[in-house]
Amino acid sequence: MTESKRTDPMGKVADFLKESKPRNVPKVKEQAGVSELIEAFVQSDHSRIVYVVDDQERLKGIISLGNLVRHFFFHYHDTHIDSRHLISMAVSETAKDFMHENALVAAVTDEVEDVLKRMIKNNVKEIAILDNQKRVIADLTIIDLLKHYKRCTGNDLL
Repeated sequence: MTESKRTDPMGKVADFLKESKPRNVPKVKEQAGVSELIEAFVQSDHSRIVYVVDDQERLKGIISLGNLVRHFFFHYHDTHIDSRHLISMAVSETAKDFMHENALVAAVTDEVEDVLKRMIKNNVKEIAILDNQKRVIADLTIIDLLKHYKRCTGNDLL
């Protein structure tokens, strides 16, 4: 029995990008200071993540808005803060200090449906799209995928 190739009605990430309106992807260099991090979040109208990149725009890590808020407003979150955490926060000065490495990513050659499945499995609401040189070229949110699904299938989600 021959297995037929799967056809994904949502297509490839590259196709999704061609159909999407270009938007500013919030990125900072590893050396970016706290004020640059805050500005990147403020300037983004769609993202709750800032992507940390090297000088060649390759992804090094991510900083979530939640992580930044917990850092700056820690006194509102936890009354029993570990002193090691306080020391870590006190010496955090650059994006590299704040970032989480090993972020979930998508490639332009990935199938949109596969990306959606990975996002759901990992409870991720936003993902960087990388080119073949690991540079951040776009981002994709779960809201983008909901709109794309409806546009591709013509179906309501329920």
